[in-house]
Amino acid sequence: MPATLELSHVTKRYAGHVAVSDLSLSVPAGTVYGLLGPNGAGKTTSIRMALNIIAPDEGTIRVLGQPTSAPGVIDRIGYLPEERGLYKKMQVRRVLRFLAELKGVPARVADRRIDEWLERFGLTSDDRDWGDAKVDELSRGMQQKVQFIGTLLHEPDLVILDEPFSGLDPINADALKQTVLDLRASGRTVIFSTHLMDSAQQLCDAVCIIARGRKVLDGDVTSVRMTHGGRVVALGFGVVPSAEVLAVLRDRALVARADHSNRVAEVELARDADALDLLRRLLDAGARLERFELVHPSLHQIFLDTVGARGVEAGFTE
Repeated sequence: MPATLELSHVTKRYAGHVAVSDLSLSVPAGTVYGLLGPNGAGKTTSIRMALNIIAPDEGTIRVLGQPTSAPGVIDRIGYLPEERGLYKKMQVRRVLRFLAELKGVPARVADRRIDEWLERFGLTSDDRDWGDAKVDELSRGMQQKVQFIGTLLHEPDLVILDEPFSGLDPINADALKQTVLDLRASGRTVIFSTHLMDSAQQLCDAVCIIARGRKVLDGDVTSVRMTHGGRVVALGFGVVPSAEVLAVLRDRALVARADHSNRVAEVELARDADALDLLRRLLDAGARLERFELVHPSLHQIFLDTVGARGVEAGFTE
């Protein structure tokens, strides 16, 4: 499968600080690709180099089979930056038409696409047409939808989303996730950076995890999870685990590590332990189990295992 984006041994330094170090990756066409890592890992710097906003100090970058400096290449990309930026005193439709015209979309075509996207994202109804409102009258979630629409109006071949789900409520996040899947179904390539591993695991065909500017691992999600698979058990409890149940999860003769929160847990069995032993011990301790399943480790756990908890900042969740 041809690559939509290729970085080869790319390095970027700022005043002695290495933001990206010898990074190589290849994004297959027609996939959802996750650039993952904690805040400050080098994700946004990598994206800005791919967009030719900044130049790498070393290495090469090709987008859609061409150098980033080739005429017309950047116009085939839709970019949603981490820093949101809309003209807050302008009417929503006027802002969107302006963004479309910057990418060469004729006004009549832009207006039709704007109406379609506003309706799709629930920003028009019999009660209110938010397209006629000023941007600062919209909620934060609505504003993010508007900026997302602006990213797509010129129907780009490559869509790059930098932390697109940050701060969104579950309903708005789901709307954006479904759109990402629809873009892939239409043959487009979507790259999004995030430090939220659950979103990546749900959406991505392939991922690259970076930390402190360096690549930790990459590959398709299934292979990554299988390669790093241990003897992992997913647990679901009917009630919050008691002290006796938690004591079982802390028994290192039985459990090598446990990642638990409220009524769910993911545990890796100790080398000589058996899953049935764990089940028996949990039941003897009075656990009310709703789930007991041998699984591949989550991307969240793989990140912790390969990078370490020091690479996790506030907001990094499973």
